[in-house]
Amino acid sequence: MAGDNVALLITDEVMGRTLSTRRDWVRSRERVWNAMQTADCVLVDGTFWTDEEMIGLGLSRKRARDIGHLPQSGPGGMLEWLEKLPPSTRKILIHINNTIPYSMRLRRARGAAPPRYRKSPSDGMEIVL
Repeated sequence: MAGDNVALLITDEVMGRTLSTRRDWVRSRERVWNAMQTADCVLVDGTFWTDEEMIGLGLSRKRARDIGHLPQSGPGGMLEWLEKLPPSTRKILIHINNTIPYSMRLRRARGAAPPRYRKSPSDGMEIVL
């Protein structure tokens, strides 16, 4: 169906470790959250820093949540949800939008994103569970 996304829960059956990823957090929060809580590693959408980012830049009239994205910052944002996961869960932000100078936003926010979330994957990155 148009606009649908794929969620993945990948399990290493030998080691019993799992990785969870899904971009569209807003429409299926409960199912996504349940998978994230049991995963050893989560890949989460980092497309928008704020909910009204595209509006503020004059690029859209829609908020991040209107198009299925949970912004990183603010009440109920992705960083707040990541803090609720077990400390042992590896958290990686993916799909960082080129409209947000990510490192600049983090510096300005002074600690809004804990250091363990500041890395986004690079081409060829291997994730070892």
